[in-house]
Amino acid sequence: MPAIVSEWLNILLRWTHLIAAIMWVGDSLLFMWMDSHLEPPSRPREGDVSGELWMVHSGGFYELVKRKTLAPGELPKTLHWFKWQSYTTWLSGAALLAVVYWFGGHAWLLDNAVSSLTVGQAVALSAGSLVAGWLVYDALWMSPLAKKPALAGLVSFALLVATIYGFTHAFSARAAFLQTGAFLATIMAANVWRRIVPAQTQMLAATRAGQKADATLGARAKQRSTHNHYMTFPVVFCMLSNHFPSMYGHAQPALVLTLFVVFGAAFKYWMNFRGRTPLLVQGAGALALLALVGLTASPAKRGGVGVGGATSGMGVVSFETTRGILERRCWTCHSAHPTNPSFPEPPAGVRLDDPERVLALAERIRVRVVETKTMPLGNLTGITEEERDTLGAWIAQGAKGSKTDWR
Repeated sequence: MPAIVSEWLNILLRWTHLIAAIMWVGDSLLFMWMDSHLEPPSRPREGDVSGELWMVHSGGFYELVKRKTLAPGELPKTLHWFKWQSYTTWLSGAALLAVVYWFGGHAWLLDNAVSSLTVGQAVALSAGSLVAGWLVYDALWMSPLAKKPALAGLVSFALLVATIYGFTHAFSARAAFLQTGAFLATIMAANVWRRIVPAQTQMLAATRAGQKADATLGARAKQRSTHNHYMTFPVVFCMLSNHFPSMYGHAQPALVLTLFVVFGAAFKYWMNFRGRTPLLVQGAGALALLALVGLTASPAKRGGVGVGGATSGMGVVSFETTRGILERRCWTCHSAHPTNPSFPEPPAGVRLDDPERVLALAERIRVRVVETKTMPLGNLTGITEEERDTLGAWIAQGAKGSKTDWR
């Protein structure tokens, strides 16, 4: 695919995906907040009313009354549905996954140090796992085990942890985090498409036919909606994780991601029920966050060698030596005129063919190249451990240099 076409597809899809995701997640947060703040009716009301809520916003007052079911005479002329936000988010996200990771092939999806999958095998695994994840999840929550939500929830979490572990051993760490987000988002969108909207449609059809709507359909739809709600924060983190190499580039990325899933869900629960959050939930969220901070503060890197362990015994590393490594391993992308066809411009505007920029970005180079080993991307240029350690030694020695050293 021509670089300019890929670039524009990337821009338009990301723009669409972000807008749709904001709307979808915003709907989820608002409706769950309203449900958790409903109060008993302040006066007698007709119909199957479960609660009411008053709100003030934008210069006006809003009165919300929630009914579990409607009688035929209560059907409004206009009924607003909330479904296209989820469909648009998933469709644009799936297209973005294909454009950036599947069509990008080895550059984004794979890491030779992690697995020996071919690009075709990796793409098949990526796509297949999205479908398989929904089928397994849905079968579990349609089974008799769903009558014991706590147990079904523990089984679901165990299966998710196993999936995360599998992704981090099949794809590059960066892709594994994104794949986990896509995995959960697929379950969320399929919940809307296959369970939530059909249940609401059946209830409306019964009401229009003059029959009593089955309230259990609404209860099941609410259960899936609640599942979606607690997946939102982990999914958002996964989609933003490429900005945080200390997370996906850690020596134990599966553990880091699992801990963030626990923290994200617990934090969302606390937001919903402040003052009423069980100590178990608060404790789990706090411990997960503390463990995350401790893990990412550790100097361990993916190769298992502590930063400084292999560089402390090196002699003085010259700026010229550093330049040679950067030229061989980094300039294909991070230069004024990248030779990598995937990048018409240096990614994130980072240029490493300019000595002043190299000196200014020394700490960032240490994190990405030496500590987390997340650069070069997928190690396409074949940087060696010795070269990583040499760069680490130069930085540890003060990252000294000047334009005159750059020969």
